[in-house]
Amino acid sequence: MTLAADRDLGNQAFAVEDITTGVHASGFGQVGDGRSFSFHIEKQMLVVEVYRPRVTGPVPQAEDVVAVANRKLTDIDLTDERSVVAAVRDAVAAAQPVTRTAR
Repeated sequence: MTLAADRDLGNQAFAVEDITTGVHASGFGQVGDGRSFSFHIEKQMLVVEVYRPRVTGPVPQAEDVVAVANRKLTDIDLTDERSVVAAVRDAVAAAQPVTRTAR
């Protein structure tokens, strides 16, 4: 596990704050516009969830998810942190908005 020091993103548009590599890769980070994201491996897919800006609680809830992306694990070296971060960065950029149904 790698944990980045607390820092302001400044001009960066993407930062991974925590990452675990391997077959159970997971982690979280921030996008430059104030949104946060998390990722994990589920059923041979990289799953990325992007959350609304300024989530108030320590753990985002389902209603905080504003976009999602899924990517097959082919061409991702799960043992290489750089490969995982690059795949997550691309997935965050390609994440599609979540549609909400009226209650």
